[in-house]
Amino acid sequence: MAVRKYSISVVVPVYNEEKNILPFYQRTIAVMKQLKCNYEIIFSLDPCTDGTEDVILDLRKTDKSVKLLKFSRRFGQPAATLAGIHYSTSDACVVIDVDLQDPPELIIDMVEKWQEGYHVAYAQRISRKGETIIKKIVSAVGYWVINKISDVKIPRNTGDFRLMSREVVEKLKELKESHGFLRGLVGLVGFSQVAIPYERDARFAGDTNYNRFLGSLTIGFNGIVSFSRYPLQIISLVGFIISIFSFLIGTTYVVLRLFHVEVLWGNPTTVILISFLSGIQLLSMGVMGEYLGRIYDEVKQRPLYFVQDAHGFSPARGKHK
Repeated sequence: MAVRKYSISVVVPVYNEEKNILPFYQRTIAVMKQLKCNYEIIFSLDPCTDGTEDVILDLRKTDKSVKLLKFSRRFGQPAATLAGIHYSTSDACVVIDVDLQDPPELIIDMVEKWQEGYHVAYAQRISRKGETIIKKIVSAVGYWVINKISDVKIPRNTGDFRLMSREVVEKLKELKESHGFLRGLVGLVGFSQVAIPYERDARFAGDTNYNRFLGSLTIGFNGIVSFSRYPLQIISLVGFIISIFSFLIGTTYVVLRLFHVEVLWGNPTTVILISFLSGIQLLSMGVMGEYLGRIYDEVKQRPLYFVQDAHGFSPARGKHK
């Protein structure tokens, strides 16, 4: 370890995680004591229906390194994560989930890589315990598709669990994109990055409130649309191929008629062709609509989140508690 005293911000997006807060805190504190560094633990809280907020505020009574951002409404995990990053002030920032699927002890290895000179140390899953086969398949296919067509390469089997240097954090804060796909944004920023393999555990308690099946699909689709124009190019290519195919069919029909050859294509052929072309048109409109929707979101330039209470931060950064 380096002699110079350093500081770490641990950013934890949470929503209805009452049973996981204390076990996570205890393991994370043990890691911070082992590192012998200055630290802060920033819980980014979407308004909860359980006692998550009360548990965090109880921890603050005895440990002022615990800080809390509470949003005015639910903005989702990507926005909560970016909010914690924006509010962090340490030399390095670690993003981690509270459910203990990602072991806090891995932060020690991340810090070692950071001190070796890497700007980003990300955790790469060797196994994914506690996840359904369907989610594993969706994840594998999603990473394959994104890396095939995206302008930014995203390592396979990674999540948001990573350490980022202050330089990377400052560059992330300059980005104004509204989708908040952290893995893609970190890849876009660049800098030297290194993987740390690990075995991912099952959740410590409760059921996941973020990243369910549809949530995973949404995040994956954001990664495709936000970092690639390839779907639009595919639409153009498909349209060109269908046009050539239609021209060939028309030419064939005319030639056969000139030679007085009867072709019994009939109504079924017409129905199939119309249905096929209608489906292609609707799919194309849907893809273009997604891109237009992203443009609409970016042009509005609305904030990613609104903080209702900021416990543990200076008055300049939010409501001081």
